[in-house]
Amino acid sequence: MIRHAKRRYLAFQIESLESFEKEEIRDAIWNSLIQLFGEHGASQSGLFLVEYDKQRKQAILRCSLKALSMVHASVASVTKIEDKPVAFHVLRISGTLRALNKKLSA
Repeated sequence: MIRHAKRRYLAFQIESLESFEKEEIRDAIWNSLIQLFGEHGASQSGLFLVEYDKQRKQAILRCSLKALSMVHASVASVTKIEDKPVAFHVLRISGTLRALNKKLSA
């Protein structure tokens, strides 16, 4: 039997006058994670950008439970994407994607 590490999902809001592509969001968070915690820390995170809604400016990340605080700090520390000001605000954290979507729609 294959066992997966415990995961958590983070939903966050993107505040900016600019519009960004999914890859730019992903890269900004990865760069922040590496800058704050190094390559070893980033490799432990299991970070993955699950969803990105460009119109609503919301995104959902998946990460390992043990790296949740690192990922939360990395998301919050992003202030620029390609010299354009931006702020990310974590809205909710959940153990499953279904529960997270239910919390966001409530």
